[in-house]
Amino acid sequence: MTEDSGWTVLALNAGSSSLKFGLYKLDAEHCRLLVSGVAETTGGHERTSSAHDAAGKALAWEPGPLATPEIAVARIGELLAKQGLPLPRAVGHRIVHGGPSLRRHTLIDSTVLQQLESAKAFAPLHVPPALALVRAAQDRFPDVPQSACLDTAFHADLPDVARTLPIPRELRAEGIERYGFHGLSCESIVRQLGKDVPSRLVIAHLGYGASVSAVADGLSIDTSMGFTPAGGVVMSTRCGDLDPGVLSYVVRELDYDAEKLGALIHRQSGLLGISGISGDMRELRAAAASNGDADLAIRMFCYSVRKQIAAMAVVLGGVDLLVFTGGIGENDPATRELICEGLGALGVPTNSEDGIRVMPSREDEQIARHTWQLATGRTIPTYT
Repeated sequence: MTEDSGWTVLALNAGSSSLKFGLYKLDAEHCRLLVSGVAETTGGHERTSSAHDAAGKALAWEPGPLATPEIAVARIGELLAKQGLPLPRAVGHRIVHGGPSLRRHTLIDSTVLQQLESAKAFAPLHVPPALALVRAAQDRFPDVPQSACLDTAFHADLPDVARTLPIPRELRAEGIERYGFHGLSCESIVRQLGKDVPSRLVIAHLGYGASVSAVADGLSIDTSMGFTPAGGVVMSTRCGDLDPGVLSYVVRELDYDAEKLGALIHRQSGLLGISGISGDMRELRAAAASNGDADLAIRMFCYSVRKQIAAMAVVLGGVDLLVFTGGIGENDPATRELICEGLGALGVPTNSEDGIRVMPSREDEQIARHTWQLATGRTIPTYT
């Protein structure tokens, strides 16, 4: 295969308990999906594993819970071979947090691996499984370039007033600042809008994790998540913004240590903590009619997102377009409707597609595009 005939790029998107992947064929003008899938990585029973071809047809693939990254990558390789698809010429990885030293999408070498090791402390739930997957993919595909595509990169040039946290200088020197996340999703929205991207865009990425970003002329100028993906709006099991006095209180009065504090912030709060039932919006919807706590969780989620949209509107000086994306943002019209109540006061035409759109988050395609560009040194036109 020559470079001009297209490259196959495998995009790997590791979560804390699942792995999404997509094989794409790219050249200077196009990016075409060949196969995609999602698989469990921890043996949980609530998630499903599946794979689809380019036309969306389900493929016979039952990987089951994937106990290790090595098994996960091997099963993906087996699927590609079974479908008669070529091996990847490059592999791209979603990395949630690159820490203070790694701010741009980059090819992975020994120096980058060391930087990613250091970044584990910044996102201990997200970076370790992604880094383990990088090493597994390097073993499986030893002779192909691999890239680190950072969720923080889109927000790397935030203005100082948005980036800087109100803490002492010596702590800021340790890299404690607002990084912002869901950057690959935001990039994909900007790319899909293409020449129609407005001057004042608000992107609400609502899923298991959720964030709201202000985008001015295609560039991020503020975002709700901060130092870690736990800040900002109420999320599935993450608390979002919280009075820091609560944390000092539970440490001082209830003897919480770092591990217990981390569990409170990341796994026990948000929709799950409020409802006492679930962090899944679908389950809360089913229970809300008869369970006041489930109803409260839904209303608090929508309220927190609405407030962040309003804040980003002020940062931008108005809103030309509000985009909903992510699992909840794309698939839950009732939640979108509740969030939008009152946004008319901001000048957002909530009953018009000109003011609000629902768009797919195409993180994996974005990973493939960046990886192709890094591996070939070439650029895909912005509006393809």
